[in-house]
Amino acid sequence: MVFVKAKGDESHSDRAVASAQEEIRRLASDGDTLKPEAASSISSGLSIVGKIVGHGTLTIFGHVEGEVRASIVVIAEGAQMVGDVVAEELTIGGQVKGTVHANRVKLNSTGVVEGDIFHRTLAIEENARFEGMSRRSENAIDTQSRVQTSRARPQADGNGKSNGASDSLNL
Repeated sequence: MVFVKAKGDESHSDRAVASAQEEIRRLASDGDTLKPEAASSISSGLSIVGKIVGHGTLTIFGHVEGEVRASIVVIAEGAQMVGDVVAEELTIGGQVKGTVHANRVKLNSTGVVEGDIFHRTLAIEENARFEGMSRRSENAIDTQSRVQTSRARPQADGNGKSNGASDSLNL
């Protein structure tokens, strides 16, 4: 038995999936973009807590809490991301609460960002919402790794014990 959806029965979720798939095809055919090794997705019924690291394209339709690192990240309409995102290219159609480090960032009209964006290029469509700081950097991904590695580390005092405090803040 074969089930076929009538043309007018397309749900909101189906449209979001089709839009994200179209964005992935566009990114994969773009000559300036690194060719992804693989494409992965987190479906709308899935919730993940933790760190996700990949070298290809990641499309999020569900809910992620933690850190995401991939070459190309698409946060589809209806998706939620709480935490940091690091990517060469990031397209946001859903909601992001956290810090973004990406060389190319695009906020679609349905996108919502609450947090800071470090970028080389930033495009914000009409009706998108952004509350936070935007900072341009030639390589926003490198800026993120410099901040992590240069954070103050506990210093030992004269007797070899550490109090966990730092004399200065090196950012």
